[in-house]
Amino acid sequence: MRKEPAKREIKQERAARTRVEILEAAITLFARRGFLATTMAELAKAIRMTPGALYWHFPTKEDLLLAAIDELHQRYLNEFVDLLTEHRKQAAREQIVSFLNRTAQFLRYHREYGIFFGMVSAEAAESNERVAEALREKLEVYVHVLASIIRYGQKKAEFRADVDPVQTAHGVIGAYIGLLVHQNLFRATVTYDPVLASLDKLLVTGIQPLKE
Repeated sequence: MRKEPAKREIKQERAARTRVEILEAAITLFARRGFLATTMAELAKAIRMTPGALYWHFPTKEDLLLAAIDELHQRYLNEFVDLLTEHRKQAAREQIVSFLNRTAQFLRYHREYGIFFGMVSAEAAESNERVAEALREKLEVYVHVLASIIRYGQKKAEFRADVDPVQTAHGVIGAYIGLLVHQNLFRATVTYDPVLASLDKLLVTGIQPLKE
């Protein structure tokens, strides 16, 4: 009587591991080739799985892409959880520097995550509204967090009052994603850290009150 639940648990664990492997392969391939050019057959081959088995887990390529977006979103949230809790007690400038540093560190070691969002966003904006809406929903979470830090800084007179929090936040998130795609194109001559450091310096300095 006890063996059946144990077997069921093992099967569930195996299915969960397989799902993670599929999503990891999908994220990598979508980042390299985009959503439209990547086929389910290529994805199945990448994880040494038959196309039929892959379709059992994800009936369509769109379902797989949406699951990959959800998976990456959760990974981002896990990375930023402390910034959304105890770090909110810090001064606004410290909060925004922490946000930028954490983003830079995360994307430094997971470049394909940022490139994934860049590639898929560019395609989905014109070809797939369901995917585009899923991306907007996820990315707006980070826009909201960053905009709230900017508003707090304005309230405390740490940041310029003539800066629009939401538009600035969109610009920052878009710049980070675009930077990864751009640097990947120029990777033979441009390195990630110096370019990102320049971007962060421009933002942090530019958002501070103008000196009279």
